[in-house]
Amino acid sequence: MTKAEIFDSRACALGEGPLWHPERQQLFWFDILGKRLLSQLDGAALDWQFDEHVSAAGWIDRDRLIIASETGLFTFDIASGSRSLLHPLEAENPVTRSNDGRADPLGGFWIGTMGKQAEPEAGAIYRLYQGELRKLFDAITIPNAICFTPDGTTAYFCDTPRAKIMRQPLDQAGWPVGDATVFVDLGPEALFPDGAVCDAEGALWNAQWGAGRVARYLPDGQLDRVVHVGGKHSSCPVFGGADFSQLFVTTARQGLHEAGPGEGCLYRADTSYTGCPENRVIL
Repeated sequence: MTKAEIFDSRACALGEGPLWHPERQQLFWFDILGKRLLSQLDGAALDWQFDEHVSAAGWIDRDRLIIASETGLFTFDIASGSRSLLHPLEAENPVTRSNDGRADPLGGFWIGTMGKQAEPEAGAIYRLYQGELRKLFDAITIPNAICFTPDGTTAYFCDTPRAKIMRQPLDQAGWPVGDATVFVDLGPEALFPDGAVCDAEGALWNAQWGAGRVARYLPDGQLDRVVHVGGKHSSCPVFGGADFSQLFVTTARQGLHEAGPGEGCLYRADTSYTGCPENRVIL
């Protein structure tokens, strides 16, 4: 078992959405409940405060991100902090906010929504592609584990309380085709899947809420290895570093009656595997 060490000690109430910007060699992540975006660059700690929940990002170019909030998808200028709305996201629904999201290999951006109090089946998963925001799946309570195989033929996602990571075939334009099937059922182990990312070999790395770990599953669904994370509520992994062999993992303090000093921090582990650069979002 590999052990991750604290990389950034700023504690997040709900750390999520880590993004390694491949052109900037810079890591970004969110504290959803704190309504802020955090970053670390060359040892310098950076953060931006928002007036609503923000949860996930993709990179558009060297200077701009796409960010998902509780009301919309918008572009974000890293240098100035200015933002511009691209598309509303359940802006008329005060119950929901955005949650897990990631860019796909064709430049689309997938984003899930959920109830702010995890209201049952209040959320959905959408894809923004070529200016169109289309709902893909509905009646989801906590959308997570959104990630893609390197060849772009398969997407993964989950509804955390259901404890099953689903595998979804995609067509040549990156839209779901056919029915999703169960990739991994974590129910028998009483584990709850959170965020996930695929490596260059097509294996899936899944953070498991409440278990303090990230588990690697081979393309056939078999458990391969585990990375231990000091924060109990491990929430989402991403590969980064110069050769994409470092695994960064967000954690959360939410729901912990006695949160120790490592809860909610960002962790890093060196691995013997290579991740894929995060896909660029094409507007």
